[in-house]
Amino acid sequence: MSNDPLLQPYKLKHLTLRNRIMITSHEPAYPEDGMPKGRYRAYHVERAKAGVALTMTAGSASVAQDSPPVFNNILAWKDEVVGWMKQMVDECHDHGAAVMIQLTHLGRRTRWDKADWLPVVAPSHEREAAHRAFPKRIEDWDITRIISDFADAAERMKAAGVDGIELEAYGHLLEQFWSPLTNDLEAPYGGSLDNRLRFTFDVLRAIRARCGEDFIVGLRYTGDQCQPGGMTAAEGLEVSHKLKNSGLVDFLNVVRGAIDTDPALTDLIPIQGMKNAPHLDFAGEIRAATGFPTFHAAKIPDVATARHAIASGKLDMVGMTRAHMADPHLVRKVIEGREDDIRPCVGANYCLDRIYQGGLAFCLHNPATGREETMPHSIPAAATKKRITIVGAGPAGMEAARVAGERGHAVTVFEAADQPGGQIRLTAQDERRREMISVIAWRQAQCEKLGVDFRFNTFADAADILATNPDEVIIATGGLPHTEVLSGGNDLVVSAWDILSGDVKPGSNVLIYDDAGDHAALQAADLISATGAAVEIVTPDRSFSPEVMAMNLVPYMRNLQKRDTTFTVTWRLMSVAREGNALRATLGSDYGDFRRERLVDQVVVNHGTRPLDELYFELKPQSSNLGEVDYRALTAGAVQDVRRNTEGRFRLFRIGDAVAARNTHAAIYDALRLVKDL
Repeated sequence: MSNDPLLQPYKLKHLTLRNRIMITSHEPAYPEDGMPKGRYRAYHVERAKAGVALTMTAGSASVAQDSPPVFNNILAWKDEVVGWMKQMVDECHDHGAAVMIQLTHLGRRTRWDKADWLPVVAPSHEREAAHRAFPKRIEDWDITRIISDFADAAERMKAAGVDGIELEAYGHLLEQFWSPLTNDLEAPYGGSLDNRLRFTFDVLRAIRARCGEDFIVGLRYTGDQCQPGGMTAAEGLEVSHKLKNSGLVDFLNVVRGAIDTDPALTDLIPIQGMKNAPHLDFAGEIRAATGFPTFHAAKIPDVATARHAIASGKLDMVGMTRAHMADPHLVRKVIEGREDDIRPCVGANYCLDRIYQGGLAFCLHNPATGREETMPHSIPAAATKKRITIVGAGPAGMEAARVAGERGHAVTVFEAADQPGGQIRLTAQDERRREMISVIAWRQAQCEKLGVDFRFNTFADAADILATNPDEVIIATGGLPHTEVLSGGNDLVVSAWDILSGDVKPGSNVLIYDDAGDHAALQAADLISATGAAVEIVTPDRSFSPEVMAMNLVPYMRNLQKRDTTFTVTWRLMSVAREGNALRATLGSDYGDFRRERLVDQVVVNHGTRPLDELYFELKPQSSNLGEVDYRALTAGAVQDVRRNTEGRFRLFRIGDAVAARNTHAAIYDALRLVKDL
């Protein structure tokens, strides 16, 4: 048996978990009609196959109709959920993994205009900032009804064969009762701490009465709200002792903070550039004080940190949830002594930010996650070996090279720069986003193991490509900033890339025109404002930086709001003219014939990229497919078989920003779904 602390079994009540690594409850928004069907099941089964001890589903499953999910969650209040859950549980059990599910009533953490348009309930009328609903103050009959809803949902989960359930407290209805900030009820459910906990213990007793003493029940909660007037660490510790001493729960899953605003949520679930495992010591203090089984997860992205959490006795089970989105085979690679092969979580938080905007959770640089039914996590070898030539070593080109190498092909990569990375290398110059370079570094290490031939410092032309005698050519040359968007003065502006690369020094009074809404404009604003310059970010959109999304916006705002920075929405930059040593910027509006002017010393334009595609079009007439892609085959996971030119010596494809400006995930997904079948 291994001496690795992470690989030791752990016994929780009657359940023996095969190691100490778990996936904590989270909702990737994969359900269909509120049910965990094929996509959801395949996602969890993939991780079960690879050795995780416990996969905890739903974040969280709703127990009641008046707790409508604000994004796509499991509906545990429907009887039909039992069959779908049982399929998933049985399949995960077949691979040796335990399965639990998290249940909740959202209380005020939802909206009244979702699902059945029922009033939102909470122990006060206080609105949650994140979801904006003013709740109805909960009545006695609501309390009775919801207690029964919890018990019904738990009974359904037991019928489905889950190994246990976890109740979600923090931010949700249970904790809304706990916190003085959200509970202004009178006794018996308001006032003293015991009164504020009464609802939770009523729920737990109802579940025990329905499911029995042997059924595993835990609670995920915050031990310190970190909010003025909220629950303190001392009160959180008291709650921890009361939960343990009640005999109604079998484990504690503790976090720290609150989730009612974007900044609070981001502190609780940190993203890239923020400290790893910020609440681990706090969770360890709860475990030391209570001597009770303690689980925890919050930016524990790597095996070394997880191993420390267990070896030091801070935790009994360590959650590596986003890490498993990046690499579902993480545990298998630990067991096999292949930790260097683990695809790293870079903390980009594309997964969570997408679900909070109503999308499916996808990993920034593992496009197979959430697509297990159509995309492979392990690349099969090809029956026929080919020569594949790739131009460009950004994220798209590097993924294409990795996948082609895994297929067993002979791969040559041309790159004009002296190292791989493309736009990611530019992004990673920002200290806060330096983790992004792992997207490239991991692929470079994998490619080197696979024998990929890199030719750096080579601005490849058609002759260079043809000299490799390729069977397949993939153009992944990316794009260049597009700034010619004005009616006049295009020659007077610089791009966000110019600022980020250091090719242009920041001005002292700067207008940034952002008509792309992505990271580049905010990174430029951060860099420029840090010099003491005055910065105004102007966008024609009705909100700024929509592509950055909520949690990724938080670190930028914490920097920009403490500096001389302003945001102006719904105005479009029309033209720039020189006026002495200054620049006069004219703004217009899509809403009417309005004009405003700004006198500045620098104008920065962020308007995405245009494809660097000259080589593609030069090669296109010589290719057998004339560059054409069969989209039906591509999206169905079938082989490309387009033949348009019988004289063609090779097939030609282009991917990523060499096609159109998109994002890193799109570039890598382009590469995976094309090259996996070449």
